[in-house]
Amino acid sequence: MDKLFRIIDANINRVSEGIRVLEDIGRFYYNNKPVSQELKILRHNIRKSIMSHIIECIEERDSANDVGVASSMELNIDKKENMLQLITGNFKRIQEGLRVVEENLKVLGYYDASKLYESFRFKSYNIEKEYFKLYKKAIKENVLNTDLYCLTSEEFSNGRSNIEVVKAMIDSGIKVIQYREKNKTLLEMYNECMKIRELTKASDVTFIVNDNIDIAVLVKADGVHIGQDDIPIEGVRQIVGEDMIIGISTHSPVQALDAIKRGADYIGVGPIYRTFTKKNVCDPVGLEYLDFVVKNTNIPFVAIGGIKVHNMDEVISHGANCIAMVTEIVGAEDICKKIREIRTLSCRRYQT
Repeated sequence: MDKLFRIIDANINRVSEGIRVLEDIGRFYYNNKPVSQELKILRHNIRKSIMSHIIECIEERDSANDVGVASSMELNIDKKENMLQLITGNFKRIQEGLRVVEENLKVLGYYDASKLYESFRFKSYNIEKEYFKLYKKAIKENVLNTDLYCLTSEEFSNGRSNIEVVKAMIDSGIKVIQYREKNKTLLEMYNECMKIRELTKASDVTFIVNDNIDIAVLVKADGVHIGQDDIPIEGVRQIVGEDMIIGISTHSPVQALDAIKRGADYIGVGPIYRTFTKKNVCDPVGLEYLDFVVKNTNIPFVAIGGIKVHNMDEVISHGANCIAMVTEIVGAEDICKKIREIRTLSCRRYQT
């Protein structure tokens, strides 16, 4: 029976390590005091609660002969490719470890102690829920923390399908893709969005659907982008819920400030130059409006409208960190090559 303390010891360490990972992410990555503090308290309480058995735990410890180390090296199944996997993996590590401690303490006859660890486990479930609110909030705040915002436009894609274009964008490392399609049936758009959602989700790419709120909800897109003549932001929020990103096109300082007041997660700023990818588009707003947004707002924004390789340096020099291109990318003979070219040029211009 004493060997059960070896199991308890291993899992106390496992749980503490998992909490520390999440604690430091909350503290240093999300800069959030309440969640990191709550995790710190939980970690200390778990450690303190085993002190009456710490001697037995250490005496039974045998790290040198732990067969699990070799298994971990051989299986190679604990890879983490993004923040979601890192957070989820460590919460599950904590909860599973606490359950192991709880069950083994029961067998050893320490029922009251086992119930204490059960309470720790349920506490971790509550913290996990709050932590994911933090995670989702950060996603919204950083939705445009990228250089290129790409849109589909099959009409200008040289005979390629939207799916082919999206695959090329993803292969090129694009992190935000908006599905914009005006000339297909709802069923055709739904089917395309289902496929694009599958592709973007597998590659951790933010997927935004233009205008079609119902399709965005059905395919579980990350967000929806609306225009000034669409359903108001408040109405869209009622439909999509709190988690989905809402972007809106704006063409003036009044519209930008109104969008922020009403709860938009990001705004489109433009059209900067004349564009022909949309019908009934307003006249170019030029760089003056972009200057206003840079100086007077703190909401994420993307500059859009007629931006090409030959004029993007102007847009970047006026403070746009994220720019949208349509025909310049979807109409390129080699989309991946074009994106590399744009990024090479933009890097040089950001540095000047």
